[in-house]
Amino acid sequence: MTKILVVEDEAIIRTALRKLLERNKYEVSEAPSVREATSKFQLTDFELIISDLRLPGAPGTDLIKLAGDIPVLIMTSYASLRSAVDSMRMGAVDYIAKPFDHDEMVTAVKRVIGKSSAAKRDLVPNNDSSKVTGMIGSSDVMKKLYSRIAKVAPTDATVLIHGETGTGKELVARSLHEQSRRHKELMISVNCAAIPETLIESELFGHEKGAFTGAASTREGLVAAADGGTLFLDEIGELPLEAQARLLRVLQEGEVRPLGSVESRKVDVRLVAATHRDLRTLAQEGKFREDLYFRIHVIQLELPPLRERGRDILQLAEALLTRYCHQFNKPTLKLSPEAIQAITTYTWPGNVRELENAMQRAVILCEDEREISHDLLAIDLDLVRLDEEDDNPYMQVGNSLSRSRPTHQDPPEDLSLEDYFQRFVLEHQDTMSETELAKKLGVSRKCLWERRQRFGIPRRKSGTTAAK
Repeated sequence: MTKILVVEDEAIIRTALRKLLERNKYEVSEAPSVREATSKFQLTDFELIISDLRLPGAPGTDLIKLAGDIPVLIMTSYASLRSAVDSMRMGAVDYIAKPFDHDEMVTAVKRVIGKSSAAKRDLVPNNDSSKVTGMIGSSDVMKKLYSRIAKVAPTDATVLIHGETGTGKELVARSLHEQSRRHKELMISVNCAAIPETLIESELFGHEKGAFTGAASTREGLVAAADGGTLFLDEIGELPLEAQARLLRVLQEGEVRPLGSVESRKVDVRLVAATHRDLRTLAQEGKFREDLYFRIHVIQLELPPLRERGRDILQLAEALLTRYCHQFNKPTLKLSPEAIQAITTYTWPGNVRELENAMQRAVILCEDEREISHDLLAIDLDLVRLDEEDDNPYMQVGNSLSRSRPTHQDPPEDLSLEDYFQRFVLEHQDTMSETELAKKLGVSRKCLWERRQRFGIPRRKSGTTAAK
């Protein structure tokens, strides 16, 4: 509850103001003078101080300096522009004239507290999702990532970002650049897998006129274009060995030599590389230069897959839903309970990129003006994840059963789970709908239907059973 200190020498006004603020859910303390306020209370314990301008002993404006960053709202029965301006110049956050209207006072208090809270949020370093532009999430693994980015970004150390496809490696690279001393210079992004092997060296390092067939003019490479800034090489594991040798020279000597040139040019670039592959294994197999691997493996940032980010999944889904509703001029939509269950139990092999596609597709195809149904997500609901924090036995049974699906015969140790599944369905199918049964078992409706077929448990068409 927000704490407010009222400093007013008139007991009737002080009591009336306290009761007014308490009715509006504020915690209120009182004092008749500046001296008693400072001796009786710690001013920094309050979110707002409301003080009369004229008090016995010392004026209310003395509280402005004594309170430090705590906002002070000045009341004055001398509602002249001069007294108001003088108070504001001394640092009062606002003023209100007596006798004041109750609604006017409550509105002023809400406005002042709101501005103060916003200012505090701006001043406090945010170790949460705003640390990486475009990334959303407050799970422990993401907080650790944000913290490490904040430590690494101000340096010029080479960074290797490792993570599955779709986890946001370029967003991390962008954040590293924006939080570095090079943020005013360019960040050049290159997808090594998207450029043909015959052109990659020319694109990266440039070429002289006539260096090869088709080189009609001299061209500066992307490494030189990133001079003073950051070079981001995505999917560096796809870089040909010849190009790797040239890149190693850039890192070791700080110079680049265009194809067909006899002269080298000094460059100052910070390298940030990314890959979803195991570069150490590739180096052992001779598919990646070992010396380059050790050169770029200074700092490694590991991006967690979406399935390991817990409640971030739903937070991301809702943020994407809001974004696409706005983008496609749709009314504000919500996720249905079934859609939430599907989103939070699906393994998301394509990670955030797959979630983006699913939400975009659902918004475009949705004809309901209120909510997104799970079928619009068009995801394979049999791919569910094991939530280690979930102690729901039905969820554990459902997860075990869905994981055993690829085999034609469950292993012996799962027989008790099969028996439990069958018994639970038989006992409750007359009183529960298919949706309720699936939810209790922690599986999708499709998975429930397939289990029915497998175990030979047909659905009963009784009136108490909801239609599928």
